[in-house]
Amino acid sequence: MSFKVAIRSFKTLAYVESYKKIRDRPLTYYFAAIIGAGCVTYNQYKQNKNKVEAKEIMQLRNYMADPVTPISQLEKNPDDMKTQMELLIMRIQSEFCRALEKEEDEESKFKVDRWIRKEGGGGITCVLQDGRVFEKAGVNISVVSGKLPPAAVQQMKSRGKNFENKELPFFAAGVSAVIHPRNPMVPTIHFNYRYFEVEDKNEVHWWFGGGTDLTPYYLNEEDAIHFHMTLKHACDAHDASYYEKFKKWCDDYFHITHRGERRGVGGIFFDDIDHPNQQSAFEFVTSCAEAVIPSYLPIVQKHKEDAYGYYERQWQLLRRGRYVEFNLIYDRGTKFGLHTPEARYESILMSLPLNAKWEYMHEPKANSPEAKLMQVLKEPRDWLYIQKTKSSTT
Repeated sequence: MSFKVAIRSFKTLAYVESYKKIRDRPLTYYFAAIIGAGCVTYNQYKQNKNKVEAKEIMQLRNYMADPVTPISQLEKNPDDMKTQMELLIMRIQSEFCRALEKEEDEESKFKVDRWIRKEGGGGITCVLQDGRVFEKAGVNISVVSGKLPPAAVQQMKSRGKNFENKELPFFAAGVSAVIHPRNPMVPTIHFNYRYFEVEDKNEVHWWFGGGTDLTPYYLNEEDAIHFHMTLKHACDAHDASYYEKFKKWCDDYFHITHRGERRGVGGIFFDDIDHPNQQSAFEFVTSCAEAVIPSYLPIVQKHKEDAYGYYERQWQLLRRGRYVEFNLIYDRGTKFGLHTPEARYESILMSLPLNAKWEYMHEPKANSPEAKLMQVLKEPRDWLYIQKTKSSTT
């Protein structure tokens, strides 16, 4: 274990001890944070041990399908960021799908659909449906190129991207996953990590974006702390200011404005990352993507056999309806995909749950577990008590 990684782990545990002093949390919270810190510390150690000059190594036998870009082209351009990103998302897709399959019954496997886009590029969509543990799980990668239409250009301009040409040659590669478990006690997770290149007047503009967020149906504070602590470790490995900044960005982004509530308990979200340099930004995205499994799988294993009944199932379906509302009305990635020529709508809409419902003017009962969740969705919480820890040390 590297010295820097060990120091980060001890600092995190010091944070946890401060939380105990502030809130007098039960000892189980402390253990949950230790486990989260250990998982990510080991993961980062393994990453550093296996990293060869920060480049992905092609492992064709381990991928879910052949890469979208011809193998000969990838081998010729190992230093190109387009190559590095494609190999990263291929690996992340495979590792996550295999990890989810291990939690399922033996016969439940991902359906692998490799598709080609005639304008340029393609993707690999992996979907598992009607499993005992996962009602619907989608893990998609796309590697596409072509020219951005005016609608997509306008969307980018609304975010402050000042391009002069009306149609722009572009390259985009990303991995996106949404997991809808069957058991209401297991939360939904979403993550997306992507890389863009746009050519405008013979100049190439590039940036990264992404994030990971958790959407529980019933609030378990220990799970939320574990989830956020794992993401904080991934961020801290690159910049100590990242987690707090990207956590707020996530709370603000996953806001269902017309409902006045967040989609879930947050996580991290960022876009337009083009600093300090391309390789450093790529390594940050790599750390975030590799933090998904240790942030989520322990929660699945902990709750997948929990008891639940008809009432809990109906609440889960109602909350899934809110998930659909956000994705179809506000989600930036969905809008970009739908504005892209010859878009593959099956893959774009894979994030939608297999089942959902809407009830007119539904309100949870006062002081119920459902009402407890709604309080957090309306007022995002500082799960790691960073602000309180800061104020107590000043």
